Amino acid sequence: MTAGGEGELFPQALRDLLAAHGPSGHESAAAAVWRAAAEAWGAEVQTDLVGSVSARWPSGGGEAGGVGGAEMGAVGAGRSAAGGGELGGARSGHRKRSKGGERSLAAPAVQSTAAASAPTAAGEVRRLLVMGHIDEIGLIVTHIDDDGFLWFAEVGGWDAQVLVGQRLRIATREGPLPGVVGRKPIHLLRDEDRKKVAEIRDLHIDIGARDGDHAAELVRVGDVAVIDAEPLELPGGRLAARALDNRIGSFVALRAAQLVAQAGGVDGWEVIAVGAVQEETTFGGSRTSAFALAPHAAIVVDGTHATDAPGIEAKETGRHPLESGPVLSRGSTLHPALFELLHDAAESEAIPFTVEAAGRSTGTDADAVHLSREGVPTALVSIPMRYMHSPVELVALSDVHACARLIAAAACRLDRETSFAR
Repeated sequence: MTAGGEGELFPQALRDLLAAHGPSGHESAAAAVWRAAAEAWGAEVQTDLVGSVSARWPSGGGEAGGVGGAEMGAVGAGRSAAGGGELGGARSGHRKRSKGGERSLAAPAVQSTAAASAPTAAGEVRRLLVMGHIDEIGLIVTHIDDDGFLWFAEVGGWDAQVLVGQRLRIATREGPLPGVVGRKPIHLLRDEDRKKVAEIRDLHIDIGARDGDHAAELVRVGDVAVIDAEPLELPGGRLAARALDNRIGSFVALRAAQLVAQAGGVDGWEVIAVGAVQEETTFGGSRTSAFALAPHAAIVVDGTHATDAPGIEAKETGRHPLESGPVLSRGSTLHPALFELLHDAAESEAIPFTVEAAGRSTGTDADAVHLSREGVPTALVSIPMRYMHSPVELVALSDVHACARLIAAAACRLDRETSFAR
């Protein structure tokens, strides 16, 4: 699998990620695609017991085939702006080979908060996590009735109106099974019912079964489904897909970390990409990954609401239209020094960006990561997205690649003197 070079806005790795089945708690197929892409780009990958995947690059950096020249230009400029000169010194801090010759991917030793905040001594390496969640919203079968219809609950948050009339792909023991979401036809609804919005309990899944016994041969309670919709390229460099929230963030995390590795690494830091599971339900993957990998700083990548769709008030959400670049969050749970690092990198590299405010929690993996262990300085970078939690989530691909360039450029500004002390 190749990543695609400069000029390829929609690389094959991203196509495969968006096509993979992966509701929260059932992300194995998506994780396998992410893992294959990371390994093709030269990373060493591990999968933990909840299913999250992480990638780090050994000394020597990533494979050149994965990154376009424009992206590399931004990273190189960021390194120069940091004043760090050559960054090859970071290579001495990567994991050494074990006795058996295999490179160890065991969880790193934990340092105290004071050590994380202080400048790095010679030979020590701190860790920056770049994380995007790899799960998607879906449906789970809760009951099979005598007529062969399936009743279901949500995996993550749905607008029931979006589900009416959708085609589904159900993951069963025997493989994918097609189905459709049904509802009483409008012709048969009473006048007062026509004015009501549909609820999940009003909807069912039809798999064409003759009766309940036939359905039970094909599907089990607890099987999960996703909308059966392939990614769709639109004019103007726009992309619509059902799982952009947040496969797109996991792709950005992987690409940003690979860009840093290809630029030679960061003196005193290693950058680890994470595709976290279960964000839509429990933040389970971000909690366990942050605990196990013990980062000294983290950048979480997710989607935010694009404000150029009809009916959205900028005075409530800020202004973040498509093609305005990454959205940098400021808020109670986010570290101001990391925000400034990203802000300055964007200005220096002439990467357009906007800023959004979060007065309390962010509703993203950042809420879990920043509370891990003794606390992790955390930033949130988002991609403007229309129609979130629908089969037609829509982004501008230029924003996606700008996010990867910005995160890589900011990471390259870290050095041994960087401190996140309050």
